[in-house]
Amino acid sequence: MKSRSQSLADKSIDAMLAAIEIYNKPNFSYREESFAILAINGWELILKARVLQLSGNKMESILRYEKRQKKDGSNGFYRVKNRCGNDLSVSLFKALDLLRDDYGDTVDPAVRKNLEMMCEIRDNAVHLLNKGSGLSQIVQEFGTACLKNYLVVMRQWFNLDMSRYNFYLMPLAFVHEGMPAQAINTNSRERKLTNFLKSQMEKHENQSLGDFNVSVRLDLIFSKSKDSSAQTVRLTDDLDAIKVNLSEEDIRKKYPWDYDSLTTRLRKRFTDFKANQKYHTIRRQLETDKKFCWKRYLNPANKRSSVKKLYNPNIVQEFDCYYTKN
Repeated sequence: MKSRSQSLADKSIDAMLAAIEIYNKPNFSYREESFAILAINGWELILKARVLQLSGNKMESILRYEKRQKKDGSNGFYRVKNRCGNDLSVSLFKALDLLRDDYGDTVDPAVRKNLEMMCEIRDNAVHLLNKGSGLSQIVQEFGTACLKNYLVVMRQWFNLDMSRYNFYLMPLAFVHEGMPAQAINTNSRERKLTNFLKSQMEKHENQSLGDFNVSVRLDLIFSKSKDSSAQTVRLTDDLDAIKVNLSEEDIRKKYPWDYDSLTTRLRKRFTDFKANQKYHTIRRQLETDKKFCWKRYLNPANKRSSVKKLYNPNIVQEFDCYYTKN
């Protein structure tokens, strides 16, 4: 049976695939807006799935609460309901804040900036029609970065192999069938949005050098080469291709926390906790027990290679006898 976080991750993939399918349709006038709406939905679901994963699949970790005054004058926290009486969940950017503040799971700033730009596109909802360049091209460059960032976090957080999906946006040269750009007068709202997106793209262009990007500038080049040194990348069943074996699929499910997540949770749990030598000594002792810690080696055949330590949430209870709980 799938966990709540895994089910939400699957739903996120469905939303992102729907966004790509609509964008890649050869004739669809509401292309950019529909893609932005569904892509943002996919991101919001995967961020909530990550919060659930780190909280041990506790639904209250992603629900919205509000402070209300009780009859006795004291304050209490209550779940926020929608019009039909169901619980409301946290927003996209609140989920990002929860990952950072409650679990120490820092998301690259480029991801947040890209999502801000995608939300800007969605919120403005300008109707785009027959534009071969300009705003359509800018949206595609932010959208490509949005998908690239999504694939990275899916691999890092859920260890999911996304190679069976076609996660790419068809270049504008194809979706517009090579038609030249049509000259049209844009309205003031569209010009403001275009200028704003361009300024943000230029501002962050040289900062996007890691796994994550705010935007991705696209150049489409077809070439035929017999050069033996040419690099090719493709999905294949070729037995001569480099093999990549993924195992231990449930490791992230059982050990969802890294060092930052563990330390952040302990700070929130105890009043007198400090990340000092006492903490490091206790933690290293617990790391010898596989119930609490899993060690992933860069080179499994060499135990002296670099290691990434992952932790089971049950480890926090082992610190109760050393620190004072809130």
